[in-house]
Amino acid sequence: MPLVTGSATDDATVTKTRRSGGTQPPAAGSGRHGRRRSLGRHTLHGWLFSTPFLVLFGVFMLFPIVATLWMSFTDFGVRDVRQPLEAQFVGLDNYARLFGDDTFRTALFNTAYFVVVGVPLTIVLGLLVALLLNNGIDRARTFFRVGFYAPVVTSIVAVAVVWRFVLDPSDGLIAGLATELGTKAPDFLGSETWAMPSLILLAVWRNLGTVMVLFIAGLQAIPTEVREAARLDGAGGWQELRRITVPLLRPTMLYATVITTIGYLNVFEEPFVMTQGGPGDATLTVSLDMYREGFNFFHMGYASAMAYVLFVVIMGITVLQLRLLKDNTR
Repeated sequence: MPLVTGSATDDATVTKTRRSGGTQPPAAGSGRHGRRRSLGRHTLHGWLFSTPFLVLFGVFMLFPIVATLWMSFTDFGVRDVRQPLEAQFVGLDNYARLFGDDTFRTALFNTAYFVVVGVPLTIVLGLLVALLLNNGIDRARTFFRVGFYAPVVTSIVAVAVVWRFVLDPSDGLIAGLATELGTKAPDFLGSETWAMPSLILLAVWRNLGTVMVLFIAGLQAIPTEVREAARLDGAGGWQELRRITVPLLRPTMLYATVITTIGYLNVFEEPFVMTQGGPGDATLTVSLDMYREGFNFFHMGYASAMAYVLFVVIMGITVLQLRLLKDNTR
């Protein structure tokens, strides 16, 4: 009778186990420890793929943010560019000087005026245009959408040329219409009364397309069954807007309001290109004042303090908006 070796016996056992539907014992290195090693490799690969972005973010975002915070506590100026670590530490002097600066208070008031008037106008007009393009206009709908969105991607220089022609008090479009009506158009950009409203109108025109696109996306996400049920219950157009459309658009309205407010608090291009903050300081904003202090007068430390005050204001208003409006979206 032939002898059966141990390996042959093991093979027979494995074969029998497979036929009976059993499973093989786990191989060495498998199980929990194997899953941990696999997860570790995937994590390492993820960090490796993220490394280029992390390097760029650290060099061009994180480092300037930290450096600006440090500069806000120093008297950093153009003389310290070559040896920045030798800038004199002044503590909170820049911040104390900031709140006693009449020019900064004027810039802060002008920025608040720009936001309080500009944001509601942009949101309301964006919603109206979105409603018209989503429901009211059937022909050339794509043409109108592109037309309203075109200012968003248009260069501010081109926009400034067009609006200077429109607002020119002698040969502009509005001046021509006023002459035909027997009146005289005001000097929009040269008047302390009309300069800021003119820039607000320009900003609303430029940013209307972004808000319009957001609201169109929100309107198209509303189920048609909800609208049909409201109409079957006898709801008119105004009731449908109040009871159905606006409540369901609150998440979109929250996002649009927050990003528009942040953009208007940072307003810089419109006054810089159109008025340079004038006449006087009628259109001077915080961002423009910061630019002047940092790059015209080379008060880098003072400008850095101004930047962080603006950052705190933006954070505070954003948190407040999220708390007030988010409660209504639940």
